[in-house]
Amino acid sequence: MAAVVVAGDSLDSDREALLSLRSYLESRNPQNRGVYTEWKREKQDVCNWPGIICTPPPGSRVTGVNLSDSTISGALFGNFSALTQLTYLDLSRNTIEGSIPDDLSRCHNLKHLNLSHNILEGKLSLPGLSNLEVLDLSVNRIAGDIQSSFPLFCNSLVVANLSTNNFTGRIEDIFDGCRNIKYVDLSSNGFSGQVWAGFGRTVQFSVADNFLSGNISASMFRGNCILQVLDLSGNIFGGEFPGQVSKCQNLSVLNLWGNKFIGNIPAEIGFISSLRGLYLGNNTFSRDIPETLLNLTNLIFLDLSRNKFGGDIQEIFGRFTQVKYMVLHANSYVGGIRSSNILKLPNLLRLDLGYNNFSGELPAEISQIQSLKFLIFAYNNFSGNIPQEYGNMPGLQALDLSFNKLTGSIPASFGNLTSLLWLMLANNSLSGEIPREIGNCRSLLWFNVANNQLSGRFHPELTKMGSNPLPTFEVNKQDNDKIIAGSGECLAMRRWIPAEFPPFNFVYAILTKKSCRSLWDHVLKGYKCLFPVCSDSSTVRTLEFSAYLQLSGNKLSGEIPASISQMDKLSLLHLGLNEFEGNLPPEIGRLPLAFLSLTRNIFSGQIPQEIGNLKCLQNLDLSYNNFSGNFPMSLNDLNELSKFNISYNPFISGSIPRTGQLSTFDKESFLGNPLLEFPSFFNQSGNNTLSSREPDNGREKEDEDDEASIDIVVFYWSTYSFYMTALIGNLGLLYFDCPWSRAWLRLVDAFIASKK
Repeated sequence: MAAVVVAGDSLDSDREALLSLRSYLESRNPQNRGVYTEWKREKQDVCNWPGIICTPPPGSRVTGVNLSDSTISGALFGNFSALTQLTYLDLSRNTIEGSIPDDLSRCHNLKHLNLSHNILEGKLSLPGLSNLEVLDLSVNRIAGDIQSSFPLFCNSLVVANLSTNNFTGRIEDIFDGCRNIKYVDLSSNGFSGQVWAGFGRTVQFSVADNFLSGNISASMFRGNCILQVLDLSGNIFGGEFPGQVSKCQNLSVLNLWGNKFIGNIPAEIGFISSLRGLYLGNNTFSRDIPETLLNLTNLIFLDLSRNKFGGDIQEIFGRFTQVKYMVLHANSYVGGIRSSNILKLPNLLRLDLGYNNFSGELPAEISQIQSLKFLIFAYNNFSGNIPQEYGNMPGLQALDLSFNKLTGSIPASFGNLTSLLWLMLANNSLSGEIPREIGNCRSLLWFNVANNQLSGRFHPELTKMGSNPLPTFEVNKQDNDKIIAGSGECLAMRRWIPAEFPPFNFVYAILTKKSCRSLWDHVLKGYKCLFPVCSDSSTVRTLEFSAYLQLSGNKLSGEIPASISQMDKLSLLHLGLNEFEGNLPPEIGRLPLAFLSLTRNIFSGQIPQEIGNLKCLQNLDLSYNNFSGNFPMSLNDLNELSKFNISYNPFISGSIPRTGQLSTFDKESFLGNPLLEFPSFFNQSGNNTLSSREPDNGREKEDEDDEASIDIVVFYWSTYSFYMTALIGNLGLLYFDCPWSRAWLRLVDAFIASKK
């Protein structure tokens, strides 16, 4: 259906142009339509139509169209120029595709254009928009060089956000003619060469996550520097950073993370009294920290991670009493936790000392910092017991002690940590039972104790963990520290939100540092817009926060309690490589699981038919158990399974269906089951040969046991095009709240329908 060209210069012609726009959108969006469906010819007052902005009467004209988050898909409408007085156009947070039509360049009065968070492609060409003041094209797929096209429409431009696209080329002179430019975000593209030297006359300037190189010279800060935010992170800048940055007396955020800066940290930075966030990590700065930085009384976030300092933590860090977030991970530190006095900092909310070489016992004294919310000691060489005192920090929301050499039991005092969202204790040598008291941690959504030596039963009391995280989320929503999170988020998120397992894995397909920071913020505040899950025997997804329980690689035993159904936020349940036994409770079929692994246990009895109710289950591993009885035909209804393994359950009988989802898996999913009957197209000789082997009940290491690991290659490739389209078009969730949810769910439903 072609767009109807409407001529004229009146409110009547505006009405006809809008009705043409409505017809165009309805023809391409037969379902889940937006507010434009309320534009009716019989409703004469166009200016009262939703999403429409007009000038005051008399002589009213349509000057604005706002169809943000209106579930629009397909190509961009090609006749906006019919709205001859249009100054404002917002089509953000949809799934509009294709290139930007030439017609848009004929909207000569346009001042505000927002096409962000779509899946637009092609090159940037808007030569007729000389009056444009605000341009937001962020989170699309627009590509190419902008060196020649951008200056043609930037004469009046104040805001330019081209972040998270596929732009390339050089930028050192593209803003020279942009006399009014104040806010620039070119982050997460492929720009190369030198940085634009005039950034000091902007208020906010970000070129993070590109391929820019060269030195930052003192001359770039000459004149009247009005910068409030300067983000050069994630590039290849080198040399010494100039102390003349101190001329920017309004600077609130200085982010140099992830470059090749060397030499001393400029002492002059300590004269920028407005500075709140200082990110110097992942460079090669000298370990001598200037005393002048202690003068930064407004400093909240200090990141000096990954600078290869070595030795002990510098004493000066114990004097940053104003700092709330201190990130010192991956510095090859070996000591100094106590001698530096960082354990006495009164305002600390987050302390990240992960990925160092600390050894000895964990410092119990840190429990005296009652303000602490996030404590990260992961990937060190700490040994001995976990201090009981760690249960005395009521505001603690994340405790990560994983990948150390800790022994002893998990303290029962952890049951006092009612604000705890994450408890990460994996890959240690912890023993004893999981304390019943952990069930008192009603905010604990994410619990990982994999690969320890824990024993004992799965106590029913544990199923109460994570039952009510809302009070913790509400506390975080009231946080007034308006500052970017820092460098540790991607590192922590990949451990704390397990990227290798569904439903979490899609988030990381095109993850950038910016989206990591925003994802971190959304998770902490409990926004129900991160992971598509389904429950109640339905394939209909809702966007929720998804919990996980990882107990694999221990010596846990006994039966799984029926009360596990109370853990109604679980999307991932990994109980593999333990000694659980008995019948699997049918109540497990009530959980919104996308991943379930019970491999290498001693489960027996019938496989519950109710597992067939897990309609969004993608990975199911029941291998190496003693299940018996008839193979449950309900498993064939799991239409989203991409990984299935029931091997080495020699007492299972029955037939594998000739059609349906299970018929899509090869014989490796069914090895060692001599009583099962297979369709004729299965290679039974191979199956029978292998089925004569006795199951190996030993505890092989992860690098030796591919079957105990989670192979997601099939998942990635089978859903690649869908997820990439959905992610690139809808990564708005990582920057804002979640108004795009309907568009995301529409894409999910369409994809699933196409596979049936």
